Amino acid sequence: MKDIREFLDKYVNENLERILVSNARRTSSVSKLQVRPVPVKGEIRYQVTRLQGTKAIHENYEKEALISYLTEQMKENFRQMQLEGRYVQGRVLVSKKGKTDIKIKETRARAKEDFTPMLSHNRKKKYLLREGVPIPWLVDLGVMTPEGKIKNSRYDKFKQLNRYLEFIQDILPKLPRNREVRIIDFGCGKSYLTFAMYYYLKELNHYDIQVTGLDLKEDVIENCQKLADKYGYDKLRFLQGDIASYQGADQADMVVTLHACDTATDFALAKAVKWGAKVILSVPCCQHELNRQVQNQDLAPVLEYGILKERFAAILTDGLRAQMLESAGYDTQILEFISMEHTPKNLLIRAVKNENKKEDPKQRQKWENCIEAFHVEPALKKLMFGGGSSEKEGTAAFDERYREDYK
Repeated sequence: MKDIREFLDKYVNENLERILVSNARRTSSVSKLQVRPVPVKGEIRYQVTRLQGTKAIHENYEKEALISYLTEQMKENFRQMQLEGRYVQGRVLVSKKGKTDIKIKETRARAKEDFTPMLSHNRKKKYLLREGVPIPWLVDLGVMTPEGKIKNSRYDKFKQLNRYLEFIQDILPKLPRNREVRIIDFGCGKSYLTFAMYYYLKELNHYDIQVTGLDLKEDVIENCQKLADKYGYDKLRFLQGDIASYQGADQADMVVTLHACDTATDFALAKAVKWGAKVILSVPCCQHELNRQVQNQDLAPVLEYGILKERFAAILTDGLRAQMLESAGYDTQILEFISMEHTPKNLLIRAVKNENKKEDPKQRQKWENCIEAFHVEPALKKLMFGGGSSEKEGTAAFDERYREDYK
């Protein structure tokens, strides 16, 4: 890792803006590292933020200690590092065999107003979708003014879009560059995030992509398709239909499902696994199924309270979903999508296909024991592993009450 150390020694200086370390290996409990310079008693220190589950842990380093720490992390726990400074952009990739690839792009110094050095705790956040730059679909969807200013009432939506794109940024190395990338967005709704994904991958990162958005509401789909045609997004199409009965694909590289209600999420996850999707991004919603089933003698006093039972059932549902994806060969994380102050439905399941992952009977036995302990029968288990319900039977049993919620 001498080359990484030399790279950091050269570019960790007063012109550094940030470092992002991502693409965690299986052995790491930390999903991401972020580094920025901060003033401490008149001197520059480098603050490392370690994202561990939903926790952010901060620690300050001097330059040499930072270089040693990041070099070790790239050796043991991570595969990707991005460095941004006023005069340079750098990227470090480490292959599974330990081979290091470093690319450096020297740039002209950005205008002073474009460069926000990270020497203030009150600095303006840098978003992947830039403020002040008009983006037509954001204007038409009511998030931006024609001048590129974010409307005050829509700033939460703007932050949500950028947070979503950060998750996509992390998985870019998993998407193929040598062919068309096929993406399916189940339950796309008004498609703020669908347009953001297409714009980020196609316009900003130049991926060859084909994106399909699916939703139950015919009028919403018609409007989204009109907008896609208006912007010339010829590889973005919208279809009317429900997730459970969708048969329009037999393969996908990435499957997205955002706020699909109750077992609609399970049908989407099962289809993604069946298609061998390399990446799954899912923000579940309305986890009614296990709420109706969950029973446990030891927790019975707690489950008497409806709001606590609802929250526990949601946690149980998503935890089991993540574990089943692990059993299907995915490295899975549950991450905070957006702050709880904006929405209680704030958890995102991110699953990345690991071709080298072997079946672990002990891991499966643990989540099956959990299912037994709480006397539940999750739809995803039936769809992915059998147990009395085929996909066709599951479609017929898809409760009409929750179709209304999903709409």
